[in-house]
Amino acid sequence: MKVLITGGAGFVGANLAIALKESFENCEVLALDNLYRKGSGLNLPRLKRHGVKFIRGDVRNPKDIETAAGADFLVECSAEPSVLAGKDGGTDYLVGTNLYGAVNCAEFCRRHGTSMIFLSTSRVYPIAPLLKCAIRKGRRRFDFAEKQNVQGLSPEGVSENFPMQGARSLYGATKYAAETVLLDYADAFGFKLVIDRFGVIAGPWQFGKADQGIAPFWLAAHIFGKKLNYIGFDGKGRQVRDFLHIDDAARLIIMQMRNPAKFAASGNGFDGRIFNAGGGRGNSASLLELTDLCREVSGRKVEIGSVSETRYADIPIYISDSSRLQSTCAWRPKKSVLRILQDIHGWISGTPEAKAVFK
Repeated sequence: MKVLITGGAGFVGANLAIALKESFENCEVLALDNLYRKGSGLNLPRLKRHGVKFIRGDVRNPKDIETAAGADFLVECSAEPSVLAGKDGGTDYLVGTNLYGAVNCAEFCRRHGTSMIFLSTSRVYPIAPLLKCAIRKGRRRFDFAEKQNVQGLSPEGVSENFPMQGARSLYGATKYAAETVLLDYADAFGFKLVIDRFGVIAGPWQFGKADQGIAPFWLAAHIFGKKLNYIGFDGKGRQVRDFLHIDDAARLIIMQMRNPAKFAASGNGFDGRIFNAGGGRGNSASLLELTDLCREVSGRKVEIGSVSETRYADIPIYISDSSRLQSTCAWRPKKSVLRILQDIHGWISGTPEAKAVFK
């Protein structure tokens, strides 16, 4: 089997490439990346050690993707992943990578009959309904209330039946537009496609920032004694996200690749379908709860300020309802939020390059 991973030197792409080499015998894995993301170059020695071939290229350039002709699968991991991307008016890279790059990948799949797994995001769900939904405001976290007036919403989280009308951030819009185009490409030209809408993926080798990659960002601040802020929604840190270990995300993608029969055009399996894939309510945490876990793992406390003003495109709570996926296959998240932070701590503590980036 031959697999092309776009964004293959990034956090998700590199970890997935290594997992594929460890899971499939005689699997040729190609990692295409433009090394735009801070820290991505540090993954190149890891990829080389595991026998992954690196291609310096960009999804915005179809000729770069064409170097992987003959691939059985294309896993589209490339993205500008920050929810704040483009808000300053610099939209070229965001749109070029997230939308046009996905179209270039679809063209590759059309020409070569390559199956695609597209990594989308929970950020495709519109903001306004999430701001208006019924929320239980506990002392330490928000939760979805039992009764909701919004379709596709329950205490278990947001399902794929959630209404899609409305603004969702420029980042979310580019990913949702890419989903729409890819579904039509797959229908028109007959290549196999699955779209995974992931929640917050976290784990080792993620060089997180305040606007993307909150778990390593928050933990690194504790490790190195940096001040943090609870921002928005009264500034008390009660906003909630669900977390998924990178190993659990990779395990899902491998499961989808191991079962090609599930890509059947009948629609009984993964083909042409969209799945939420997240940690779920059991693997969710507020910033307050994340702080407690970071203190436990790092053995340190840091100063945390409060900013009441809510940032652009922020939401008080998002939890993935992965019921559709879990009714289709045996996949379940295995690694807890605590385990995620422990693995990140072990990576930062034992990796000089990581320490240099976060310091």
